[in-house]
Amino acid sequence: MRFVIQRVTSSKVTVNNEIIGQIGKGFMVLIGVGEGDTVEAADKLIRKMINLRIFKDENGKVNLGLKDVGGSLLLISQFTLYADCRKGNRPSFVKAGAPDSAKALYEYIISKCKEEIDIVEQGEFGAEMKVELINDGPFTVVLDSDEL
Repeated sequence: MRFVIQRVTSSKVTVNNEIIGQIGKGFMVLIGVGEGDTVEAADKLIRKMINLRIFKDENGKVNLGLKDVGGSLLLISQFTLYADCRKGNRPSFVKAGAPDSAKALYEYIISKCKEEIDIVEQGEFGAEMKVELINDGPFTVVLDSDEL
């Protein structure tokens, strides 16, 4: 499982020209589910993400977490995080999770995040989405369950 976390001042996701999710200060997170990923892997990444201290404190040090700043989450499914570009020029996605299990884990992640964070918005699984964000920093962190 992979999370690409971007610290944002604002972000929104649009499907068919309609905004379906929008946040202010917080994290816009692209979520890739790989084959064989589990709820346990999701729990580890959720815990790590929510507790990341990447917001500036009163001294300008990145020392505050999402809850400390009243931040929000925008969670977007992104199977292309499992693109394999080693052979040829057309990416292979064979290591991405099967749609049914990936969707179930994506929905699990959303529900668990809602238990911890007041504002959790989301994209639409499997839809063609347009994502806009203002990356604050820029500050981007990649979490991979294989590395935790």
